[in-house]
Amino acid sequence: MAYDLTRDKAFFGFSPEVEPVLRAAQGVELKLTTHDCFSGQLKTTADTLQTLDWSITNPATGPIYIEGAKPGDILRVDLHEVVAHGPSVMVAVPEVGALGHLITEEETVIVEHDGDSVVFKDKVRVKQKPMLGVIGVAPAEGTIPNSTPGGHGGNMDCTLVTSGASLYFTVAVDGALFGCGDMHAVMGDGEVVICGAETPGEVRLTPQVVDIPDLPTPFLENDEIVAVIASAETTDAAYKMALDMMHGFLTKVAGLPANDAALLMSLVGNLKFCQVVDPLLTVRFEFPKSVLADYGFTMPR
Repeated sequence: MAYDLTRDKAFFGFSPEVEPVLRAAQGVELKLTTHDCFSGQLKTTADTLQTLDWSITNPATGPIYIEGAKPGDILRVDLHEVVAHGPSVMVAVPEVGALGHLITEEETVIVEHDGDSVVFKDKVRVKQKPMLGVIGVAPAEGTIPNSTPGGHGGNMDCTLVTSGASLYFTVAVDGALFGCGDMHAVMGDGEVVICGAETPGEVRLTPQVVDIPDLPTPFLENDEIVAVIASAETTDAAYKMALDMMHGFLTKVAGLPANDAALLMSLVGNLKFCQVVDPLLTVRFEFPKSVLADYGFTMPR
């Protein structure tokens, strides 16, 4: 059977203490509707962050208890389809975000959807690429606000978290307690003013425990690449973590010699920003699957 979960079943911090709203079998498709990061509170240009109830920001739909998922397991989440419903909203706020020091006046912009594009101020059309900003599993203890990324996933704001991608997380509690939300109709790498085109939407996905020892997580793959995602207090710490994670994957999981892995990371790998505006900063390192195939490696399914 398939499962449907609506956006009113939302939580605001990843924690083993949050009661699951659904128990789902592995390998079965889930359909979730999600809020935007403001829980739909900004509906007009007159609505600003000054009027916001911050206690219900960055909602994630869930959490979902995945039957049979145990601490130490690797949970793969296949994103079959991520669809933005619109309209979207954006905000620019003085002293907020990486460009806040250059913004002198707060502004809320409603971004309309037109077919497969969004339209910015009736001037600029941008093709949609719906993606999930928040996705992850509960940590072993404590509560991590949905606004914060980390080893559990969370608010990574990675533009690759879209239709056709598979995400991998290390399970820390029974059932994993998975959730996702914070959809963007489209967003640039970095999310430099704290937002993309923030939108409600719908996602179809399938969770499955897989046996991949030594896989560094959070980990992502799509048809073209694999990627590791790292979050830390500084970009220096984040990129160094991402480099170590990818080298570890290439040597321990894919079986490449250490020198080959390092040289190829420099030759064909790409280090990119995901976001620079959250409590922790997030980067990713991408590596082409075609090169892994040259070494006879494919991701286990």
